[in-house]
Amino acid sequence: MTSDSNTTRTVVVTGGADGIGRAVVLLCAARGDKVAVLDKCPEGAKATAEEALKRGAKSVLNLVCDVTEEEQIERAFDAICAELGVPYGLFTSAAIDLGGLVHELPAATWRRVFDTNLTGTFLACKHALRRMRQAEKPGSIVCASSPTGSVALAAGGSGAYSATKGGISSLVRCMAIDYARYGIRVNAVVPGATETRLMWSNVAKEEIARMRQILAEEIPLGRLARPEEPARAVVWLLSEESSYVTGSHLVCDGGILAKASISV
Repeated sequence: MTSDSNTTRTVVVTGGADGIGRAVVLLCAARGDKVAVLDKCPEGAKATAEEALKRGAKSVLNLVCDVTEEEQIERAFDAICAELGVPYGLFTSAAIDLGGLVHELPAATWRRVFDTNLTGTFLACKHALRRMRQAEKPGSIVCASSPTGSVALAAGGSGAYSATKGGISSLVRCMAIDYARYGIRVNAVVPGATETRLMWSNVAKEEIARMRQILAEEIPLGRLARPEEPARAVVWLLSEESSYVTGSHLVCDGGILAKASISV
């Protein structure tokens, strides 16, 4: 995909060192965008940034950033604006999944999941939107939601993660309405089971192969997604090709949400 205009755009990705976030960085790099990779993992962020330059990024900035800390987010956007310019695009991908039944879940674990997934999304959006509004420029924000924001996982134990994704979906709709008048679009991507580190965070290593086979039998398309597949949906939402799309949820889940859970 080529750039939409003669102006090179700056795209910021949280959780950009791994998984879908990394795939979005590399696809934006291939467009010739300037990209900022934000992640807690310095080695991963650096590696992704180096690969982005090889793929054609106009400029790259990798920043160690914990999305739960507003001061770190604010400093990151200061650096991005100074080195790459005011961001046009933001993809919020940083997330964790710590499973457990609600009656057994420590409050500290609940808060950790919410601080990373929901508050982290809010903080990244807050500071991206602030910069866009200060510069009086349009933009496009995409947040990572999940099928778990709409339905419960059959395996159970996903209350904290699911609650954050439902919250993200609500936040997306509200921001879309609030900022439409300024030419800033806000949408969500809804990836299904995808081959990422996060996908297996609650699965024992020796069980991954067996679970992958079970999922392949349950997903209508018969396999897990590759990270670049939902990433393509994100890049489309960031582009002018989706210029009249805001407040939407682009489902990229292999048919999971379309399938009934019963066999009759």
